[in-house]
Parts: sequence; structure tokens; C-alpha cells
Amino acid sequence: MQHNPRGAGAVIALDLGGTKIAGAVMDPQAGILASGGLPTPATQGADAVLDAMAKLVADLRSRTGCGIDGLGLGAAGVIDPATARVLSATDTISGWAGTDLAGQMFQRTGLETRAVNDVHAHGLGEARFGAGRGAREVLLLAVGTGIGGSHLIDGQAHTGAHRVAGHMGHIDSPLAAGIPCSCGRTGHLEAIAAGPAIHRHYLRLGGDPEAVDTRAVAKLAESGDKLAVTALRTGALAAGRAAGSLANILDPELVIISGGMAHAGPAWWQWLREGYAASAIDSLQGTQLVPAQLGTTAAFYGAASLFWTPERTTP
Repeated sequence: MQHNPRGAGAVIALDLGGTKIAGAVMDPQAGILASGGLPTPATQGADAVLDAMAKLVADLRSRTGCGIDGLGLGAAGVIDPATARVLSATDTISGWAGTDLAGQMFQRTGLETRAVNDVHAHGLGEARFGAGRGAREVLLLAVGTGIGGSHLIDGQAHTGAHRVAGHMGHIDSPLAAGIPCSCGRTGHLEAIAAGPAIHRHYLRLGGDPEAVDTRAVAKLAESGDKLAVTALRTGALAAGRAAGSLANILDPELVIISGGMAHAGPAWWQWLREGYAASAIDSLQGTQLVPAQLGTTAAFYGAASLFWTPERTTP
């Protein structure tokens, strides 16, 4: 599909994480026109990160001949979508809490800037243009290095009274009882179902330390290694039970599963669905659990769509 050569509606979208800043020029009719990325200077403070983001924006602008209407961000931290300010954040990016993304990026780029949390950006992308396209109410559960998610109605992410909605990895999980979580509590879903947590569980069970990561554990599980099967199955069941519990509360049309663990193989999906079936009430047993479709580009579509009205987009 050809894009408008004048670039009407084109937006630069950035996906900011603790290790990498990825970006793309997004056109509402043609999709991705150009993309790129660079490392996040996370230990150097907020100004260094903002400067790196501006450098990537300048690079992306130079690679297309179209005008740019705005800058959409999916950013780490708790983000106020009304102001694009970082309300709170972990120390993954030094001094990130309190950053005025809209003001600082306008100073550096001259572009109006809108922002949401990075997982909400993924959710917006999948709900509007990916696996949730056409559904009115969608639940996205991202199971990867950590666990997060987004609840979307009519293509809008619900961020809650304090803008912290979506921390789905920090709901209680019976299968994680007593296990420390990254948030400082114990017994949360992320402590047993996130990728690194599955690897740690495997090692706690007495697994081979030569298996250096979750990918290695998944391969061992495929070959029938009992300890690897136990660790992977426990994590998948926990994620599925959490999805079922959330569905009992939110009643979505479908549940989209994204993140690295969504690529862990058929057995993981089978156990995920078993966990869901064990938790979801009878009237929700037919709710589909489906894989995300857009991969790493979901955040680009979600961040760009902060500037796009539905009638302007042709995904």
C-alpha cells in the first residue's frame, strides 16, 4: 500500500526500555516507513536518555521525505498519559521518575509528544491493529522478563486512578507462595511465571547449572527433562490461572498473550490453557487465549496511534 508522499499523519514512535530505544516512522496507511534503534544510556541519567531519544528521532526524520505530525512514546515507568510525565519508575533508568517527557522532547525535537507506559503501548498496538482488531474489549497479558498487561476497551487503555493499572505480574499466585518478587513482596505471579523466574525455579529444583537461561530450560523440557518440565509447567499454569482470574473480573472478548514466553512452544501453551480452564468460571471457558500478532512492532503502532483517530488509519 502506498503512503501519502506529503506524510500527512506520519508519526515517529519510540519504544523505550532499560536496554534499548527502538523507533520507527509510522504512516497511518502504510505502516512502518523506517526504523532504527540504539542502546539506552540508562545509568547516565534522564538527560542522557532524552538526548539519545532525540538523536534517534533526528536519524529517523532524515531517512524519510515526509512531514512528521508528532512523537509517540511507549516508555518504561508509570506514565501519566494526560501529561506524558513519568510519575514513578524503578532504578533501571537513573533519575527517570518525574521526567517531563512532553516538555523535554519538545525542546529537543520541536514535536508534540504523547506517551503511555510501554506495555500499554504494546496493548494499544495489538488491540487496534493486531490480534485484538475488531474486538471491543481486550485483555493483553505480556509474559517475558517481567509480567505486565493492559485492559483495553474500544481501543483505549485503562490506566487506573493512579496510572499504575497493568501490573498484572504483581497479583498473588498460589504457585508462587513464599517466593520473593522483584517488587519486594512475596508470592506474586512474576516470581514464578516470568522467564527468569522459570529458570530460577528450575535451578531451585536441582536442575543442571549448565542450562544458562529460560530458553535452555524450554529445550530441556521438550526433550523430556523432568525438572525442566516441572519448572516450565508451573510457570505456564500460574500464568494461565492469572489470566482466568483476570477474565473473571474483566470479562474480555479475548485474551492476547505476548512477551518472550509466548514463543516457548506448544507445551507451554497447553499448560497455559489448562491453568486458564482451572480458574475461569464456566461462562468464560470459551474465551480465547491467542498469541500476539505484531511482535516488537506492536509498541510502534500503539505509540503512533496516540495521534491517530480510527478513521485516519488503515492497518
